[in-house]
Amino acid sequence: MEINIKTLPDSTVAELVGRLDTPASLEIAPAFESLYEKASGTVVIDCSKLEYISSSGLRLFLTLRKSASDKGGRVIVRSICPEIRNVFMMTGFLNLFQIED
Repeated sequence: MEINIKTLPDSTVAELVGRLDTPASLEIAPAFESLYEKASGTVVIDCSKLEYISSSGLRLFLTLRKSASDKGGRVIVRSICPEIRNVFMMTGFLNLFQIED
């Protein structure tokens, strides 16, 4: 699992690459903490290269959303594949996040 974070003038973009399973969630949790600090603005999670997400990965997304909500920011989830979109639909995450193709 790999996470690439870029700070742009109007947002912070985190590109997720690989499988976000439980071990990977623990591995990238410190990187997500840096996103919590930027959550007062717009945080974009680019999932175009994300192959899989587990409940631990979903928890990272949810914690980021809560942090953004508390700080007046927003989280955009971009380019999820059909399998991950299905997981988001079954868990109610489609209603929690702004989803962009």
